Amino acid sequence: MTTPTPNTGASGGAASALLQLSNDLAGATERAGQSIVTVNARQRLPSTGVYWRAGVVVTAEHTVERDDDITVTLPDGQSVKATLAGRDPTTDIAVLKVDGVTLPEAPLGDTNNVKVGHLVLAVGRPGEDGLSASMGAVSAAGGEFRTRQGGVIDRLIRPDLTMYPGFSGGPLVDAQGNVVGITTSHLVRSFNLAIPVSTVNRIVDQLLTKGRIVQGYLGIGFQPVRLPDTTKTALNIQQDTGLIVFSVETGGPAAQSGAQIGDILLALDDTAVTDIHEIQGLLGPDRVGKPIQAHIIRGGSRTTLTITVGERPQRER
Repeated sequence: MTTPTPNTGASGGAASALLQLSNDLAGATERAGQSIVTVNARQRLPSTGVYWRAGVVVTAEHTVERDDDITVTLPDGQSVKATLAGRDPTTDIAVLKVDGVTLPEAPLGDTNNVKVGHLVLAVGRPGEDGLSASMGAVSAAGGEFRTRQGGVIDRLIRPDLTMYPGFSGGPLVDAQGNVVGITTSHLVRSFNLAIPVSTVNRIVDQLLTKGRIVQGYLGIGFQPVRLPDTTKTALNIQQDTGLIVFSVETGGPAAQSGAQIGDILLALDDTAVTDIHEIQGLLGPDRVGKPIQAHIIRGGSRTTLTITVGERPQRER
């Protein structure tokens, strides 16, 4: 009787490699899962959160629909009360504080090592069924960008995977089980994002310290307007587009400086502005309380207003 010879050829090697990869991904999910919790802060579907550091849970801001009566369900099924330390809609990050919890802190990875093509996992704990995971690849990785809500994201990470209901606020995990970001399906309508670890750490630090994210604002409503060639020639203007003022907030920073509806903004300090997002990029926390020069067109002439940048009021939910 002949004993079958084990398959040690190419197909056997490929099967072994796939089995090893499968085991590695399961291990990565299990490792990250020790720090993943369920957040109960909205009416129907719970969301996912990450035990980020001692006593601190991070989740997606848009899933925290109330400021009180929030609970967190731990991996062992225990439910504990949580208090809202702060929220930042511009980056879709909310920070909760929990007492008496001894979970492992999330194993944080280096977002700068994430490359297009890397396998990643979105891991969630959206209910009573335990961990869930979705595998995919990083389809885009780029530099700093600003969200349409005005938040600064240190690095673009776009995973190509399925975000199941309740996954937002959970971690994006690399093949070693390291958390490289917090997933959200809310910030950009057309695709999912992972908010990188560096951004999350920055937001967490600010929310724990101040309870809010300080942002500058002028108290003006703008919309882009194309500048006529005759105006550009007469006033020696190089840019094709400015921002016309269509509203001025009563008592706001711009109103106090004399801004008027119909003014056309060309530049702030020495930076030309042709898009609203460019203005947001010039009004970071460090500008609050400081003067900024608004170069405008009014009545066919160029003039300058000095505006003291205000702090944007927190939005009511």
